[in-house]
Amino acid sequence: MKKTLNVVELFAGVGGFRVGLEKADKELFQTVWANQWEPSKKVQDAFNCYNTHFPFSVNCNDDIGKVSNKTFEDMDIDLLVGGFPCQDYSVARSLSKEQGIEGIKGVLFWEIRRIVEVSHPKYILLENVDRLLKSPSKQRGRDFSIMLATFRDLGYIVEWRVINAAEYGTAQRRRRIFIFAYDKSMAYATDQLQKSTSEILLKDGFFASTFPVKEEIYKNRDDKVELPIDLVEISDDFSFNYHTSGIMIDGKIHTMHTEALNPKAIPLKNILQDEAEVDEKFYLSEVAIEKFAYLRGPKKIERTSKEGHKYTFSEGGMSPVDSLDLPGRTMLTSEGTTNRSSHIVEVNGRRRYLTPIECERLNGFPDNWTATMSDRMRYFCMGNALVTNLIEKMGNTIKLIDEQETQNSTQITLAI
Repeated sequence: MKKTLNVVELFAGVGGFRVGLEKADKELFQTVWANQWEPSKKVQDAFNCYNTHFPFSVNCNDDIGKVSNKTFEDMDIDLLVGGFPCQDYSVARSLSKEQGIEGIKGVLFWEIRRIVEVSHPKYILLENVDRLLKSPSKQRGRDFSIMLATFRDLGYIVEWRVINAAEYGTAQRRRRIFIFAYDKSMAYATDQLQKSTSEILLKDGFFASTFPVKEEIYKNRDDKVELPIDLVEISDDFSFNYHTSGIMIDGKIHTMHTEALNPKAIPLKNILQDEAEVDEKFYLSEVAIEKFAYLRGPKKIERTSKEGHKYTFSEGGMSPVDSLDLPGRTMLTSEGTTNRSSHIVEVNGRRRYLTPIECERLNGFPDNWTATMSDRMRYFCMGNALVTNLIEKMGNTIKLIDEQETQNSTQITLAI
């Protein structure tokens, strides 16, 4: 009986999924292949970091579109994971095949579909920005609907949940959508189908059992819809208001707005380095303090549009420093530059930036995980990363699901 789960990590960054899964069970989750490629960058900092920490696995630093189908067919993938870009997923009828469809070239979700189609893993776990649910703005919900219909056509049940990491024991207020898909022929799927979709979303499903929620639905935001069969019809005409939690079974969708049961955040002060360890370069000069006072202060500025129209740009003020008694704000890729969103803390009467190590701690990485690159790239990669603590929790749930799946398979074999 197989005692490991073969994991493939797509768009791996500095390895957030792998770090989280290995925290859950390093022996069970075996990453057999990973891909990380930044086409616009000459120096592949994220890949080099990944390769430094995981030198003995097969790590691919190339365009995922160039990797053959056979490569994935031969991997025996159990779990496919990845944090993929939010792009335009619209599709059109293929000119060469009247019955086929084609997506916009270069959209990485279609690479996920290709890999799933040829390898059919038991489980798929993906991460994205929460605005995916409302994309595009002129046809809300279209892109996510195309994704759901794609997984429907490939034989999967899909759950999703927008999770604020700070509500489940971390020091960062980071909201991201996580998508968990599983093969509908599995025993786990059979078990879930015995329950109502409300029971799955509020108590017994993958996300509700991992990240408990209140049994009351927020402001009666509870909707159902069935997806059209044709992806082109979805692309051209379909829109829908998705809520923060949901499930799709055979194209039937139930979505609701759920709230964390007992939010438990960690304050920012708990992840700070000892001041004796902080290099002087991270402290703000008087000039920088004045600049941030302007950037974070309220503004009313008269501007002129390209068409010559004058208007007033308004911006509310924000605290000059981040509260040490609250979880940190969302890390952004611009953290390493001087901007309004930069984290500024005041310790012992002195103001400073968060250090790269503190940013790693906000995402649950070991200290100096990104020490292979410049400080600016370290900030960028942490702004781009996910909170590994959440993946650890999800990994533990997948472990329980698969243990039950293995027991069921054994019982069927013995019965035969």
